[in-house]
Amino acid sequence: MDTSELLKKVRKIEIKTKNLSNHIFSGEYHSTFKGRGMSFSEVREYQFGDDVRNIDWNVTARYNAPFIKVYEEERELTVMLIVDVSESSFFGTINQMKNHLITEICAVLAFSANNNNDKVGVILFSDKIEKFIPPKKGKSHILRIIRELLGYESNQNNETNIGEALGYFSNVIKKKCIAFLISDFMDSGYEKAMDLAGRKHDFIGIHVSDPREENLPNVGLIRVKDAETGQALWLDTSSKKLRDNYAKQFVENYDRCRSSFLKSGADLISVTTDTDRKPYVKELMNFFKKRGG
Repeated sequence: MDTSELLKKVRKIEIKTKNLSNHIFSGEYHSTFKGRGMSFSEVREYQFGDDVRNIDWNVTARYNAPFIKVYEEERELTVMLIVDVSESSFFGTINQMKNHLITEICAVLAFSANNNNDKVGVILFSDKIEKFIPPKKGKSHILRIIRELLGYESNQNNETNIGEALGYFSNVIKKKCIAFLISDFMDSGYEKAMDLAGRKHDFIGIHVSDPREENLPNVGLIRVKDAETGQALWLDTSSKKLRDNYAKQFVENYDRCRSSFLKSGADLISVTTDTDRKPYVKELMNFFKKRGG
């Protein structure tokens, strides 16, 4: 992709997603995440109606009168976008490629964070760490993130290693943050790393799929290629057994993913490239409202 084409795409993404962030997501983002990070400010004498769970028993014993801890909302949070750029993300059959949808979602989240004066950082990964962009504030930083996502060109046959990405994330981000892991989760064996990240951070997964990954159409004999291994083979899609097994594999993979998030106490959102059937805007709004409520 040449520079002028990239800049045009960045501008298009900016206009669309910044508008969503300004008019739809910023308030929901604030109510969902602001106030979840609270820092200790001071102690004061207990007043009628105060939450007894905030009593500072050490100070109370020292002065022989009840004192409570006062907390204040942390002035800024850090949002980390952990983004799958493996070969399977460069696939789409309906409205757009999965990686384009991922870029839109990242832009919406980044602009929403920026509107609330929060830092945003990015980790791009495949079967290894492709790029780390440290958390920063500002519009120019958000535009850089969008440029990196749009301009990234996958190396052929890159597979997915979520465990590697989460291990790196845990090492470079020491302070608790809000982390979005955005992937099609075509991987396994990442449960332990997920559990560790979910305990330390406010962790949310966004599962991205395409309808053709869920159901194989009956179109006869076709030649397909595994995006991540490069292996090519012929499939007879007229076989109901083959189509049923194909759909079963997708469900099993998604169930494994969902189970990992549930066990780690993290949230999972599901979106698809068929945005006419299932708009990602609606899915994110439902998540924000559920968490904010």
